[in-house]
Amino acid sequence: MSEQGAAPRNPSASTIEKNGVNPVPDAERGGTPRGLFGVWFSWNVSIMGVGYGIFVFGLGLSAWQAIVAGILGYVLSSLLVGVLAVGGPRTGLPTLTQTRFAFGLHGNRVPAFFAYLSNVGWKVTIITLASTTGAALFARLWPSAFAKSDGTGTTPAIVLWFVVVLAATVVAAVFGHRFIVRIENWIAWVTGAFTLVFIGLIIPHVHWSRLGDTGNGSFWTFVGGVIMAMTMVGLGFLNYGGDFARYLPRGTRARGVIGWTAGGITLPVAVLLVLGVLLAGTNPSLGAKAADAPIAALTELLPLWFFIPFSVVIVISLVAAAITGLYSSGLALLAIGVPTSRAGTTVINMVLISAGAFYLLFVSDSFLATFQAFLALIAVPMGTMGGIQLLDFVRQRRLGWDVSMALPAGYGGRSGRWTALVSLVAASVVGLGLVTSSDPNIGEVVGFLLPSGAQDGIVAKTNLGVVIAMIIGAALYALLTYGLRFQVPGDRSKPAEPEQREAVVR
Repeated sequence: MSEQGAAPRNPSASTIEKNGVNPVPDAERGGTPRGLFGVWFSWNVSIMGVGYGIFVFGLGLSAWQAIVAGILGYVLSSLLVGVLAVGGPRTGLPTLTQTRFAFGLHGNRVPAFFAYLSNVGWKVTIITLASTTGAALFARLWPSAFAKSDGTGTTPAIVLWFVVVLAATVVAAVFGHRFIVRIENWIAWVTGAFTLVFIGLIIPHVHWSRLGDTGNGSFWTFVGGVIMAMTMVGLGFLNYGGDFARYLPRGTRARGVIGWTAGGITLPVAVLLVLGVLLAGTNPSLGAKAADAPIAALTELLPLWFFIPFSVVIVISLVAAAITGLYSSGLALLAIGVPTSRAGTTVINMVLISAGAFYLLFVSDSFLATFQAFLALIAVPMGTMGGIQLLDFVRQRRLGWDVSMALPAGYGGRSGRWTALVSLVAASVVGLGLVTSSDPNIGEVVGFLLPSGAQDGIVAKTNLGVVIAMIIGAALYALLTYGLRFQVPGDRSKPAEPEQREAVVR
């Protein structure tokens, strides 16, 4: 694509990013894959990781089985994110724009819409959690001003933290990639150090003498633990791997991108998973409380001298996740085709997230569970899209990572590629038929392929349907594209000048 009008090679981190879903010009690229570690680490170093370990253990595994299954699931799914991230430096495109190669310009709007919905939805949840965590800190420090009779934060305290959290998130997302990478690396150091101290203070609550009380689970329960770990962490990031790698030089080694991405995702959640398993396996009462509300249950155990700064660090870690998510959701909105700039999408997302978080915080007292159950189901088409994109990398590499495939029909791309769309729909239907939902209303329309009595089994509990859909989608796409050779090549019937092509993809 054209690189005319490229910005200086190393613009300041205080400069607002101008690139949207266009290929990043080579003149603006730089850095090494090591910079990806901090972005992904800060996104994933959260006390919520303790709860993930408790969930895996709760399937019926022994402590050592839960630890091995969880870490194995994290590593496998994070490696997939790393592989998809390689497309970033090769094309300079965000992941949800590069998926146009597989789905076509208009066909890509279907998975991109679900990816956008999922990302914004989880950001609503994260900002809500950050606001209530900050309010809980104020309630403990100044109960006369900021605590209700039950000890929880008052509405003014929640509103104050909501405004602060949302403002910090939006400002960072507007400045864009370079600013985000810089602050996320600092956040990674701070949150990592405080998390180590937190682990040291919680470890005394592990009753080591009871570590072997729980017997081993079956082989299939172990497999279920691996699948559950994959769906809780790595598979949720498949659609955003290239967003932060696309500023790396085009020739960056794939193994560096994969390794630093996977390492940044896996390390923090793996360490916290071990702590969660140890708590659940040796201190059942504390494990049960932490599974239901990890932040409240675990921060109650901290001395005041550490509770104060660590509560701030928890908020910072949640804001770090919200920043990267808001940035990626803006790119997703552009990939759908919304006619605005990247900064403009941030404003749109701010309005939507503000409305959603306000509703969760101040209006509804029963909507959150249903909302999260709905977002969990979106993992089925999202995982399937990731599997198809991974398979399409073979074709994309063979074609030299030609970015014109992201353009409309006539300029090098297609309006839609039926091979990918059929694979996505067919696999998603199967996946939804094999998952269950904690919400009874949603549960009525899913799980229709599960035999009677299987709703409480390992397949249903572990979201195995997500991985099955991913495998089926990739296999069907491979059959149609490489087996039966329905390649659906790009349409170049309307040759255009470089400037025209650049304008179309922006």
